[in-house]
Amino acid sequence: MPRKGFRFSARSALAVPAALCLLLAGCALTPPEPPAPVVVPAAFKETGPWQRAAVQTPVPDTWWTLFQDPVLDDLEQRLVIGNQNLKSVVAQVASARAALEASRSAGLPTLSAGLSATRTGSPDSSNGFATATTRSPSNNLSLSANANWEIDLWGRLAQATTGAQAQLQASVDDLAAARLSAQATLAQTYFSLRSAEAQYALLERSVQAYQRSLDLTQLRYDAGVVARSDVLQAQTQLKSAQAQMLESATQRAQLEHAIAVLLGLPPSELTLARSDRLPSSPAVPELLPATLLERRPDIAAAQRRVAVAYAQIGVTDAAFYPSLNLSASAGFRNSTLANLVSAPNLFWSLGSSLAQAIFDGGQRKLASAQARNSAEQATSTYRQTVLIALQEVEDNLVLANQLQREAQLQDEALQAARRNQEIVLDQYRAGTVSYLNVVIAQTAALNSESSLLSVRNRQLAAVNQLLKNIAGRWEVAG
Repeated sequence: MPRKGFRFSARSALAVPAALCLLLAGCALTPPEPPAPVVVPAAFKETGPWQRAAVQTPVPDTWWTLFQDPVLDDLEQRLVIGNQNLKSVVAQVASARAALEASRSAGLPTLSAGLSATRTGSPDSSNGFATATTRSPSNNLSLSANANWEIDLWGRLAQATTGAQAQLQASVDDLAAARLSAQATLAQTYFSLRSAEAQYALLERSVQAYQRSLDLTQLRYDAGVVARSDVLQAQTQLKSAQAQMLESATQRAQLEHAIAVLLGLPPSELTLARSDRLPSSPAVPELLPATLLERRPDIAAAQRRVAVAYAQIGVTDAAFYPSLNLSASAGFRNSTLANLVSAPNLFWSLGSSLAQAIFDGGQRKLASAQARNSAEQATSTYRQTVLIALQEVEDNLVLANQLQREAQLQDEALQAARRNQEIVLDQYRAGTVSYLNVVIAQTAALNSESSLLSVRNRQLAAVNQLLKNIAGRWEVAG
């Protein structure tokens, strides 16, 4: 009979929660759907038409190879390994992955086990009066296991898992965006370093030319052909160029230090070989497909966070409904350890609980309103991110195209300035013009070449920024 009673009690204890599950299974909440993705225009204003992409593609791993610079290629490879900011974002991804696993495990039953031992004594009051004597101490040993399971009737746990999954994806996109930003920053710093080196080489050549001009002027002054003012002008021009050389050397050293920090190295551990040539700037194609913009990781991360915010609405709305928990416990209890695990000492229990908050001072309403406001904020942030991305592409498209034309014009101006400098120097040697004309011609040639270097550096920066804006390359992977 005890065995039959045991079976009947267990079934009775499970019947109530099972019936409730069947009754309420169809009552799961349906949270509001996130807004549709932003529809981008059919064409860029500053280039030809393009079509939207159906599937987001990843950022190319080696997009910087378009600049065809082996030193830059090596630095970019080292960046991913040593950059401390990227390591921090990698840790954030790991944290988001752990949060997702914790969210998934929240929907599973929990099981705990315990072993306890107590020894107690109490006053002897068998005659109705407490005496100074005590009863013999008693022992109580217990070995137990407890299980608990929350039934996700309203989808609260499922929505939390959905939000955690979207948050993990957003963290992965954040890592891709941080990596792309660091790569672009390294490329631009490297271009600026090469530009400073080219500027230094230009000034070095100019100093040598100015020194020759000063020597020539000094000889002509010693011969009584020119005035003392010609020598002073030549000296002023030479010293000014030497001062500019020091400035370029300082700028180059600082840029090398910045590259070292980007690589996660102390500045003293990085030395780059000098070069007086800028990397070549790749030509920007006339047509850009939509996949280039839609694969931007910052846009993807912003869209993921919209999903996170809307999942949180489902979590807060589920708090308005009761929660159902199933529980079970079993174990052995006795006064001695020898016979603890035996049938007479077995105890067990099965049960369920349905709990509903009646009054909470409006906390659930406030939490729901806060979740909806956060969703609106995330949606606005996502839309603004798309708009800024479109602006960045448009800006750098027009800048890259204009700088290409500007570099061509500046190169033509440099050729004219160099030819004029040669003519004026010949005229000065012939004694037909003053040294002031030479200074003006040399200064114009120096400024023209310096401006050309500046334009080429800006052109590299614009193309580099455009590649960052379109998340890598403009070629579409097949």
